[in-house]
Formats: sequence, structure tokens, C-alpha cells
Amino acid sequence: MLHPKCSFSMKHRYVLSLMLLLCLVMVAGCAVGPDFKPPEAPVPADWAGPPPMPAVTPEEMDLARWWKAFDDQILEALMTLAVDSNLDLKLAEARVRQARAARGVAESFLAPTVDANASYQRSETAVTPATSTGRSGGNTVSVTTNQYFAGFDAAWELDLFGGVRRSIEAADADFQATVEARRDMLVTLTAEVARNYLDLRAFQQRIAIARQNLEAQKHSAKLTRQRFEAGLASGLDVANAEAQVATTAAQIPSLEASARQAIYSLSVLLGWPPAALLESLASDLPIPTATPAAPLGVPSDLLRRRPDIRQAEAAVHAATARIGVAEADLYPRFMITGSVGVRSSELGSWFDSSRRLWSFGPSASWRLFDMGRVRSDIAQREALQEQSFIAFQKTVLTAFQEVEDALIALDREQERRKALMDAVAYNQEAVDLSIKLYTEGQTDFLNVLQAQRSLFVTEEALALSTRTLSTNLVALYKALGGGWNVQEAEQNDTLKQ
Repeated sequence: MLHPKCSFSMKHRYVLSLMLLLCLVMVAGCAVGPDFKPPEAPVPADWAGPPPMPAVTPEEMDLARWWKAFDDQILEALMTLAVDSNLDLKLAEARVRQARAARGVAESFLAPTVDANASYQRSETAVTPATSTGRSGGNTVSVTTNQYFAGFDAAWELDLFGGVRRSIEAADADFQATVEARRDMLVTLTAEVARNYLDLRAFQQRIAIARQNLEAQKHSAKLTRQRFEAGLASGLDVANAEAQVATTAAQIPSLEASARQAIYSLSVLLGWPPAALLESLASDLPIPTATPAAPLGVPSDLLRRRPDIRQAEAAVHAATARIGVAEADLYPRFMITGSVGVRSSELGSWFDSSRRLWSFGPSASWRLFDMGRVRSDIAQREALQEQSFIAFQKTVLTAFQEVEDALIALDREQERRKALMDAVAYNQEAVDLSIKLYTEGQTDFLNVLQAQRSLFVTEEALALSTRTLSTNLVALYKALGGGWNVQEAEQNDTLKQ
């Protein structure tokens, strides 16, 4: 039986240990390092470029599904397939899962670790029995012993200065950055699908225009040959007519190759083999057009709408938190360790209380000298934070520029297309009139040739302008961060917190 004073002394030590532990846990609420504050960037009060007309609100147009404005069922089907099977998007989703798992690893360091271990050892020792006089003598005897052990070891590092919590904060920001990167990939993917689809329809329309003009030029060449045979035209007219036919025919193969390559690009964007869409996209259809309209809002809305800006902000957050991780190494580390187990030479005495072992106690370590390694690491983290902040500012400025570029390009292309439509109408009239006058012998073939060339050039330019106008509208939707639902995503992010 223990002496009362001895018993009081042991209880007193236990109470002191528990009080010390409670004090340490209370202190653990603080975390070293700077707290994150959302970075600021210069934001203009309004857009400089002319807004697309008519102006629409987010309620009137769903920017998350902007491609519906083109009213093209094939384009909508391609978008659905791309979102489901694009390999770059799947890669981004895998990175999101990786970042989520990394966050779980960081969080695990807040909790204690418990290891179970067991061992068995059999040993043999040579022993020489002692004589009655105390001297060793007699025959050597081999003694075999068994040793059984089983127990648990536990360790818990107290996060007094917040190094682990800052690490979790950085992992949270890294996870958010990968989520935003996946959303940015979605914005890029939808724009790329639309752009390649518009290119395909433009190539197909240009092929149709070239073939139509080729047939008209062949008819003119035939007429010129007939007039030559009748002595009403020169051989030069015939040569010019045949040269025009050959020149136009030479453009068709390259256009057909470009159209085929656009189909290949669309197939790969869908995660399919290049030739998978050849049959379904072979038929010629008009270039999709839409009324130039977009819910512009104010420039500050772009900070919330663009995933690349949100990703850059998350990178600043992660870099800021890692300064605290580095600063925590300046302070001592406290750990509570304990173990419990059973050690016995016989399995039969396994549950004998005299065979039980246990230990418990705190420990501390503090690096006093490291040649400035920790402070250099802190300086490195601060420089990385500065870099991420500069990258954030650049991302914001680039986003504003992309919107302004799309606005002015869209506005000017509308004016250009109107002029080209007039030019095509006048050139068609000139072709019809020149052929009539040439047939009647009132003008030479050079005027017919010039009119046909001008018509072909302006028709092709009009097709390209139609494609460019639609492509500029796609660029505006992309610059505004269209392709994902901001409200739904933020609601989901809130529920996950």
C-alpha cells in the first residue's frame, strides 16, 4: 500500500499535467502568419467599348448556356457531348479529386496517431551453474525463453502556433484553385467547340460559294469559246476565261482539307477518334448566327464571374497561408505521447496485471540554430505570395482587355458585314449586266472577268465576316466567363463548407 504522502504527490502531478494540457489547448486558438485578405485590383467604373445591342440582363440570357443563342441543335448536342467526355475536362476533374485528398492529408495532422504493434521473440542463452562456493562450474546449460509483447502507441502534436491549421487553410485554397481551374477549362472548352464548329460551317459555305462561282465561270468560258469559234471573240478572252476557271477550282481542295480538319478537331474535343464525326457533320449547313447580346453588367462583376480570376485569388490565399506554415517553425513544438501494452514470457499470464505496461507524458522540441533556414523559408514564402498577387493583378487586367477587345471587334464587324452584304448585291448585279452586255457585243470579256472575280471575292469575304461576327460573339461570352453557372456553384461551395 502506498504511503498517503506518496499518493497525494502522484495525484498532484496528474492534476498539474491535466491543467497544463488544458492551457495548451486554450492557447492553440492562435495561428502565426498573416491572415488572408482578398486582393484588390484596379477596376474601371464602366466599359469603354460599345455594348452589344440589344442590352440584356442575366435573367433574360443564361450566360451559362450562351450557345443556345445560336439556335443550332447540332451545336447544342456537341456541347453536351464535350462536357461529358472531353479529356482535358476529365483531367481537371481528377486534379480536383487529388486536391480534395491532399486537404484530407493536411487535416489528419490535427488528430492524434495511434499505432498497434505486437511481437514475439524466442531466444536461447548458455548458462553455467554456480557451485556452492559461489564459483561457476559444472556443465553449461542452454536456457530458452519466450517473449510476447502487444500494445498501442499514441502521439499527438499540439498545434499551438497554428502551423497545421495554416497548412489546412493552404490546402483548402489549393482545392478551390483546382475547382476554379476546372471551371475555367469548361469556359475554354465550350468556346473551342463553338469556334471549331463555326469554322467548319464557314469552310463548307466557302466551298459552296466556290463551286457556285466555278459553275458560273465555266458557263462564261463556254460562252467565250463559242464566240471565239464564231469569230466574235479573241483567243485571249478564251485563255482568260479558262484561267479564271482553273484558279477558282484550285481553291476548293484546300477548303475541303480545312473543313475535314475542323471535323477532326471537334472529334478530339469530344474525346473521340478524329474521324468519328465525319458522317454526322458532312452535310452543309449555314453558319450559325445570333443577335449580338450579352449581360455585360459592370466591370466589377467580372471578378466574380471569371474562373481564372477566382483561381488566381485562391492561389494568393494558399501562398498567404503557407507563410504561417513556415513561421510556425520558429516556435517550439509540443507533443503528448503515451503507450500501453502487455509483455509476458508465457501466453498463459497474458492477462496478469503485473505484466501490463504503460507510459504517458508531454515532450517539447525547439530548434535553436539552423543557419537561418527557417527565416529564409519565410522570406521565400513571402516572395511567392508577392508573385501570386502580381499574377492575380495581371489576370484581372487581361480579363478586362479580353472583354474590351471582344466588344470593339464585335461592333466593327457588324458594320463591316453590312457593307459586304451591299457589295455582294451590287457585284451580282454587275455580273449579270456584264454577261448580258458581253453577249450582245457591247463590252469586252475583261469586264465580265472582273465582275466575276469581284463577286467571288466579296461572297467569300461575306462568309468569313459572318463567321468572324459569330466568333467574336463567342469570344465575348468566353471573356465574360460564360459556360458555367456562378450562382449554383457558389451555393454548392457554401453547402460544402
